[in-house]
Amino acid sequence: MDDLSPRLRAVADLTVAKMREEAGRHEYDGRTADLSPEGVRAGLTRLGRGDTLDDPHDETHLRAVEDALRVEFGELELHRSNPMPHLDELDLACYDKPYASEAERRAARLSHLERWPETVRAAVESLDRVSAPVAASLLGAARGLAEAIPADAPEGVRERAHTAHRELVAHLERAAETGDPSAALGGSALARLMGVSEAVEVDLGRMAERADRERDRLRARLAESAARIDPGRDPLELARELVRDHPDAAGVVEAARTWTTHAVAFTRERDLVPWHDGDCLVETAPASRRWATAMMTWAAPGEPDGPSYYHITPPDPGWPPAEAAEWLEMFSATTLPGITLHEVAPGHFSHGRALRRAAGPVRRTLFSAAFIEGWAHYAEELCVEEGFGAYAEEVAGDSGFSAAHFEVGVWLEALIRVTRLAVALGVHTGAMTVEEAARRFAADTPLAGPAALAEARRATFDPTYGRYTWGKLEILDLRERARRRWGADFSLRRFHTAMLELGSPPLGLLDTALERG
Repeated sequence: MDDLSPRLRAVADLTVAKMREEAGRHEYDGRTADLSPEGVRAGLTRLGRGDTLDDPHDETHLRAVEDALRVEFGELELHRSNPMPHLDELDLACYDKPYASEAERRAARLSHLERWPETVRAAVESLDRVSAPVAASLLGAARGLAEAIPADAPEGVRERAHTAHRELVAHLERAAETGDPSAALGGSALARLMGVSEAVEVDLGRMAERADRERDRLRARLAESAARIDPGRDPLELARELVRDHPDAAGVVEAARTWTTHAVAFTRERDLVPWHDGDCLVETAPASRRWATAMMTWAAPGEPDGPSYYHITPPDPGWPPAEAAEWLEMFSATTLPGITLHEVAPGHFSHGRALRRAAGPVRRTLFSAAFIEGWAHYAEELCVEEGFGAYAEEVAGDSGFSAAHFEVGVWLEALIRVTRLAVALGVHTGAMTVEEAARRFAADTPLAGPAALAEARRATFDPTYGRYTWGKLEILDLRERARRRWGADFSLRRFHTAMLELGSPPLGLLDTALERG
């Protein structure tokens, strides 16, 4: 494991949960970040203290992360309005991954649990600006934290943890009832939050125009693919019918395992990424993480190698059958292949394998969320270009699944991602309520009911979740520049390797891949 410089350590101390799980910095096992008002103020004063890095790219990368923390915790004080960083610090699911012996992880989980009372006190002290929509959106995740409290923990530790947990949930329940009815950050705040971390200036008006252009392009691609299935149907109407063909709640994980095998094999066959090693397991998401339908927990750069986990969130067993069926449409036979390419290979899982080989602690520790999600979203369209549809049609046999079905699934997922960008802009500039955002998802995507509402609610506590489309578009633009600059020497393998050698760079630094690739 790399030793962290004072500057990197200051960043890590403010983002303990991310450091432990995403970067594999297990010196933070059993610890939580101090996100109390005083703890945040003290953490901010330590940022930037230390030597300038020798590599100008890594120096700019580190500076962008430092500046982003100053915006998040200093200018915008999001630790006062967004429970998500506090929930991350409480989450015990990080110890489920077998990065160390069971005894070591059990001890770390217990030490972490013992910190719950002080971590909750810090959260309650800080969270004095939580809006009603944000609180309502995160109550399920907050309640789910308790499911990870180990039954074999000492009784006193368990009782204190449960008491603290009830205090936090009650605090969020009060906010859900009495908090500000608007979750809007404001346009200038959203632009700062999006741009500073990516080392770019963000113009929300231009971003909205770009989102509209991408939506129109995706609708055209959807129409082309849908016409190969049923040329007489409205494309979105056909898509809504297709997504009703899905596994039941018990079968969705097994279906994801099948497509994981195919995604890994195809990515290796086409040699799309620099590394093809590692194991990826598919499991049900922990209760505290069921705010997302699917996610990847990779073998992180700072920890011993081990399996990565593709987590799937099936519908809540208590939901009415109609709502459960609407949720399962997100894992339909049409869409699950593309989702799996995004989460596994050549998406997040493959990226995680490259991160383990990235040079230096900055690239192995500090990750641009827009690049992470942009890369995985780019991977879906890349696989359309590279012929995964024909590959999937062949392995599906006589099931009726065709290349056109796969393409429809990719375009549908992309429409959901571009709608996230439009909704984030709408909700946080105050132009759109959560209910209106849910209707936007229902109108522009195949999502309906609780699935559309879950996507809309996510905008309240994840205001930059338009990063999927943003990152994808930036990577596609970079690829065109690489084709022009490298000419006959261009190849996808060279281009992907040049980017992934940078780890997970801020979008504003992507040109380094062209200069050094």
